[in-house]
Amino acid sequence: MTFSTQKNLSTILEPFGANEISMDEIRNTLDATQMFKDFEWAQIQALSQYIQLYRAVPGTVLFSEGDRGDFMCIVLQGRLDIHKQDMQHDDKRVASVYAGRSLGEMALVDGEVRSATAVVKEPSVLAVLTHDGFVEIIRDKPALAVKLLLKISQLISQRLRLTSGILVDYLEK
Repeated sequence: MTFSTQKNLSTILEPFGANEISMDEIRNTLDATQMFKDFEWAQIQALSQYIQLYRAVPGTVLFSEGDRGDFMCIVLQGRLDIHKQDMQHDDKRVASVYAGRSLGEMALVDGEVRSATAVVKEPSVLAVLTHDGFVEIIRDKPALAVKLLLKISQLISQRLRLTSGILVDYLEK
C-alpha cells in the first residue's frame, strides 16, 4: 500500500487489528462476494494477502467525486451510498452498495479521478485493494491478476449496460 493511500485511509477509517479477524474469516467473506464468487479457493487465499481491512462509521466520506483514485473496496459488512453532482451541482444519490458488492474498481484500473462520492451509511467493514497491491499481484501472480482484471471488466461492463438502459428510459420520458 502506498504511504499516501495508507495515510489517507487511516485518517478516515479504523484499521482492523490483526487479532480481530482471522485470515480464514477474510477468505470466507471474500468467497461469498459477487466479485470473487467464481474464484477458486486457492485464488481467494492468495488474494487475501494483498487486501487490508478497515472499519468505517456512518457519515464517513470514503472518497469524493474528483478525488484521485488509487484503491477499490469490497463491502464485507454494512452499506455505502454513491452520490454524484448534477449539472446544478446538487448532490444526488445514484446507488447503494451493500455487503458482497464492490466499488472503486475503475480507479484501480485507470488511476483517474473518482467519478462519484462514496459515503458510509451503516457501520461497515471494507476490504481494500490498492493500486500498488494490484501491481504486486501482477508481478507475483500474473494469472490471478488477469482473472481479477477480467472480473473487474465484467462488472464495469454490466454497470455500463445498466446505466445505458436507465439513460434510454430517462430520455424517452
